[in-house]
Amino acid sequence: MTASPHLEPGLLLLLLACCLSPRTGATVPAAPVNVSVTQLRAHSAMVTWNVPQGDTVIGYAISQQRQDGLMQRSIREVNTSSRWCVLWDLDEDTHYSVQVQSVGPHGDSQPSRAVHFRTLERSDHYPAGVLDHHEPAMEGLGMSPHLQTGELLIITTVLLLWAAVIALFCRQYDIIKDNDSNGTKEKAKRPLVRASSSYYNASAGSSPIYHNGAVRSSRVTHSQKTSSSELLQHFSL
Repeated sequence: MTASPHLEPGLLLLLLACCLSPRTGATVPAAPVNVSVTQLRAHSAMVTWNVPQGDTVIGYAISQQRQDGLMQRSIREVNTSSRWCVLWDLDEDTHYSVQVQSVGPHGDSQPSRAVHFRTLERSDHYPAGVLDHHEPAMEGLGMSPHLQTGELLIITTVLLLWAAVIALFCRQYDIIKDNDSNGTKEKAKRPLVRASSSYYNASAGSSPIYHNGAVRSSRVTHSQKTSSSELLQHFSL
């Protein structure tokens, strides 16, 4: 028997499939699961998802599209283990759809199921139990409400300490200022007291001199009268 120079079509397709199939170990991850949209705002929303166990994932790719087809956006992030992403610059009261893909070392996964959501209006109230009143920026940075409260407590404590230091400084300054003003007043009063005391001393010292002079003058007058009487007696003799 001689071999047929032509291969059967089925065998040819099998060979082509083996040549075009990925090499051993070069598998792509599975599509993300549990995709949901939370933290809805008028102009932002948060997308969260999970990755099946056993898959090697180095990033994610998100496809965002308005349902009216006017806008489509793709977000791709690698070298990260994040399982969430904040969507920005959304239009208020608008319907969107979003899909997530896992990025692996050898390629991207299939897109997840499409999730539809509608942004809020500015006047809308946040649904109770689903959304909180923290801005998406805090959620996008991975800051929990407890961490934000702790930081506010630290800032408040620092401000109170600064206020106490400033109040203590102002109090000490007022005390020093009062002491300086009292010292200045005492120094201003001291020369006046000395002048008045010297005046009284001078007056007290001058009074005996005046009295002494008066006594002396009276003594001189008495002696002159005595001399005159003696002369008259002498001439009468």
